[in-house]
Amino acid sequence: MSFQQGLSGLNGASKALDAISNNVANSKTVGFKSSAAQFSDVYAAALSGAGAGQIGIGTQVAGINQQFTQGNVTVTNNPLDVAINGSGFFRMSNNGTITYSRNGQFFADKDGYIVNSNNAHLTGFPADSSGNIVPATPTDLQINTSDLQPTPTTGATVGVNLDSRMSTPSVTPFNINNALTYNSSTSVTTYDSLGNPHVMTMYFVKDPAVARRWQVYTNLDGGATTASNLDFSTSGTLSTAMPLAATTFAMTNGAANMSVALNFTGSTSFGSTFGVNSMTQDGYTSGRLSGISVSNDGLVQGRYSNGQTRNMGQIALANFSNPNGLLSLGANQWAEAPSSGAPLIGAPGTSSLGVIQAGAVEESNVDLTSELVNMITQQRAYQANAQSIKTQDQLLQTLVNLR
Repeated sequence: MSFQQGLSGLNGASKALDAISNNVANSKTVGFKSSAAQFSDVYAAALSGAGAGQIGIGTQVAGINQQFTQGNVTVTNNPLDVAINGSGFFRMSNNGTITYSRNGQFFADKDGYIVNSNNAHLTGFPADSSGNIVPATPTDLQINTSDLQPTPTTGATVGVNLDSRMSTPSVTPFNINNALTYNSSTSVTTYDSLGNPHVMTMYFVKDPAVARRWQVYTNLDGGATTASNLDFSTSGTLSTAMPLAATTFAMTNGAANMSVALNFTGSTSFGSTFGVNSMTQDGYTSGRLSGISVSNDGLVQGRYSNGQTRNMGQIALANFSNPNGLLSLGANQWAEAPSSGAPLIGAPGTSSLGVIQAGAVEESNVDLTSELVNMITQQRAYQANAQSIKTQDQLLQTLVNLR
């Protein structure tokens, strides 16, 4: 009698409904991956081998296979929410226990570590004191909330056009307090070792003795003035080697003396009005952390009140040759298993790893419409197997009633 086949069919349909129900229940779980029951037929073992009339003895669940397809990416208001667009998993550490997840709902704890709701730490590549990423063994990523130290100005790059049509000043010698002693001027804000701002002003005087030469007078906060020369070719391009020799300014506020090298590369002397085309300097004052951002390649950057940014680390992703071999732990986490292979760790966007989208999360990849159709199909299968058992029962009852 085929009660065994019908019973195995009932068990198989029940397991499939369990998997479908779990998918439906997690249809709104961030980073969840749907699963499906896979079946195999069962035959009785025979020493003589299979015969032409061999009949199977039912079905069995061969495995529950997870579908690691991409879920939809939804934008959120949390800058530390990150979604993986492509392959890979976040590498999480909970007191040294490593797990993997697709749920990118993160926040900073009281110590500045980037954690999830289970207090597992997001891991990645650390940054050194200068903000350079150090590709090494992934460590727990931590946000440094301390102030950014000031950096004194050591160089300034200035791009100007000095009007070649101008005549030499009518009044000599040069005097910063008399605009008739120079042709043009411009200034840039610089910073000392304590982060204090200082205005460095440059005055341009057309040389009365040497053709196509301009004298540059520089002072800081109206103090002592230093002079340099800028020579231009007949085509109006700069011919003086850059940068100019560094000028040292004495500080009286307790900061170290400031030495600044001016670089006028790209400056011209054409027959057009004076203009400043570019102006940059490499110093800045101290700054407080004002925000955090995450780039597509996983760089975690701090934004500071002085306009600077600093790398704090880089998110590391892990991939596996057989993701279906991972051990499901629940709480949106998986663990490495022998059947999954060793983790392949790298930066987002490298090798087979996906890229990061900040301020977003990956939704569950459950297709509710498909799951509801599968539920109806498995319900019919369950009913059909139950009908098979009922029919076998009726046949058995007929045999019992024979006299």
